[in-house]
Amino acid sequence: MSQTIAAPPTVRLDSDVIGKPINRTDGPAKVSGAAKYAAEFGVTGPLWYGYIVSSPVAKGKIIKIHAAEVLAIPGVQRVFSHENVPSLAWFDRNYKDDVAPGGSPFRPLHEPEIMFSQQPVALVVAETFELARYAASVLRIEYDVEEFNTDLAAAAPKAFEAPKGKTGFLPPPKPKGDMEQAYADAPHKMAGEYVHHAQHHNPMELFGTTVDWLGDGKKMKIYDKTQGAPNVQQYIAKIFGLSKEEARIISKFTGGGFGAGLRPQYQVFLAVMAALELEHSIRVVMTRSQMFSLGHRPHTVQNIRLASDDQGYLQAMEHNALGETSQFENETETVVNWSGISYTVPNSQFDYKLAKIDVNTPADMRAPGAATGNFAIESAIDELSYKAGKDPLDFRLLNYTYSDPTENKPFSSKRLDDCYHEGAARFGWEQRNPAPRSMRDGNLLVGWGVAAGCWDASMQKAEAKAVISANGHLTVRSATNDQGAGTYVIMTQMAAQTLGLPMAQVTFELGDTEMPAAPIQGGSWTANSVGAAVQNACQELGKKLLKLAQQLDDSPLAGVNFEDVQFADGHIRANEDISRTVAIADILAASGEAKIEADGKAGPNPINMLKYSMHSHNAAFVEVKVDEDLGTVHVTRVVNAVAAGRIMNPKTARSQVLGGTVWGISMALMEEAYLNNDLGRYINHNYAEYHIPVNADIHKIDVIFVEEEDDIASPIGVKGVGEIGMLGVAAAIANAVYHATGKRVRELPLTIDKLL
Repeated sequence: MSQTIAAPPTVRLDSDVIGKPINRTDGPAKVSGAAKYAAEFGVTGPLWYGYIVSSPVAKGKIIKIHAAEVLAIPGVQRVFSHENVPSLAWFDRNYKDDVAPGGSPFRPLHEPEIMFSQQPVALVVAETFELARYAASVLRIEYDVEEFNTDLAAAAPKAFEAPKGKTGFLPPPKPKGDMEQAYADAPHKMAGEYVHHAQHHNPMELFGTTVDWLGDGKKMKIYDKTQGAPNVQQYIAKIFGLSKEEARIISKFTGGGFGAGLRPQYQVFLAVMAALELEHSIRVVMTRSQMFSLGHRPHTVQNIRLASDDQGYLQAMEHNALGETSQFENETETVVNWSGISYTVPNSQFDYKLAKIDVNTPADMRAPGAATGNFAIESAIDELSYKAGKDPLDFRLLNYTYSDPTENKPFSSKRLDDCYHEGAARFGWEQRNPAPRSMRDGNLLVGWGVAAGCWDASMQKAEAKAVISANGHLTVRSATNDQGAGTYVIMTQMAAQTLGLPMAQVTFELGDTEMPAAPIQGGSWTANSVGAAVQNACQELGKKLLKLAQQLDDSPLAGVNFEDVQFADGHIRANEDISRTVAIADILAASGEAKIEADGKAGPNPINMLKYSMHSHNAAFVEVKVDEDLGTVHVTRVVNAVAAGRIMNPKTARSQVLGGTVWGISMALMEEAYLNNDLGRYINHNYAEYHIPVNADIHKIDVIFVEEEDDIASPIGVKGVGEIGMLGVAAAIANAVYHATGKRVRELPLTIDKLL
């Protein structure tokens, strides 16, 4: 291979991009409206619309559906119900998705039985959306209503030990020492019950599916609102007996998910079923009210007892939790374990139980289990610190643990102590008057609170493909998702840095099941899992480029190993002598190839998983101002200090922590799906009455990233920030409210009535 070798560059192209606050590559498409979501894609032929009919009762049986009246309306194509759905897969395993809990998954329109309020009972398909909506509104259905129970307290006597049926669920830690005796003997102790009611995800984008019927056998393009296209594909393929080619799932943009999109929701089932039966393109979109029929953060009741000695060292810890689940699945969360991981206690015991009520199965919601357990334990720790006469921050540092007490393993890294110190310094914690009701701003009571958080740093199996074309443009693909976390830009950064190319020469594509497999986007594992796969794919491509470079006449890189070269500024250079360099453009030109490609895979290291406990950590410092006359609470300042390994992009990572912090404020002060047990349904199923923060509720939020290196948790040193930013915030607010008012509130949301 003969080619003229270019001189080393004198102008830097800036391929050093990891760790830089680079704007989202998908930002222009989103703000201009060019980004298309599931219910916005066009189809190859005419499009019909499906409108879901929801059950008005919580439990019972359908007696009769008066479909003939609706079918007589011109333009109405079909009314699907349990009476006429096609014969589908028989076994439960065919309806289980990647994150399904134990039990029997819900099968839409499978039988006349009603198991929860707003359960889908029919799908009306018509030639226009307006017609489908009207026809659904006049469809008459007769029900036989049965007695139901949606009250967790009433179901509590039949609570049972949570089974292990769900991936990622960790059973409570084993007991240590003699908790009862240690608690009885300790001079300082507290006991409390902590409650939060159901909370719903409510992402801005409604769940919707557009099925493009291609007319070639059963081939379809299925545009779905999801956090994991491959998960939806295997779910649909198993139920309907389709191949991967027939059921291609596409999800390029997702308007928020927060866990609601981890499991396939019932609209995708209904849309695919209708398309197959009618051999026509179909679109089905839920209403905002119907979004409250989906999974939710479960109503949970927790009981905690803590005790310390006179010096403030913890001597006893008990943490028990009772969570709701549906009648047909056993949704489990890791709730109580975080308490045992976070503090050194010689005597402890934990318990976690479920109780079945007549609702849809709860689901993972940002920081599932951890957000629930964290509020309780960090509130209890704060309460005990006052009883022991210690500053709440000093008390936490006094009981700090450098290893995981529940598994007797060292942490792969833990810089929570630096989060405490750096956060306290930024917040001005040393100026805090420790006495409750001692700080004021005019007629407002001022309170300062602190709390810590802990979340898993885990990896999943992921794959990626890297392709560089003759013009030097690199395209990397993976079937992962971006629900707003910044996946597009950080994967572009990873690819650019690995192959030493400027960002403008790199494109990252995602959200299509024709791409290499990737896990659902959740659990804070996308950045490290997919990021490692992208790096590996680009490194494999780099090896091919080096081999081609070494085939050039008089190659400066002859005899140099891959480990001894660097990719930077569009060149491959020898580490020991960077003047020995070859431009990637020259390599491609000399090769004569239209493109060069390589695959990469990544996954968890089983040895590291056995040897280490891997987590991210944070410390949240909060200021509240409380109007004593009105009982209103305003969060006026938050400092959130986070240790989450390598930060690939501080701008998008900061946005993640800001979003998590806002959600922590929302959880503490506003969010509650009110379940009316007389009706068996959530009655504030809209944005008007399900309260979330608006601009006026959010004030100064300061984010600190504590520098942390951890190549044990992941090969690229990343831990992920999706969940950790939310933790600690709700508890810190409750603790600050106590400092301001002298009143402990152990039930969320912390509304006015609880303070007056």
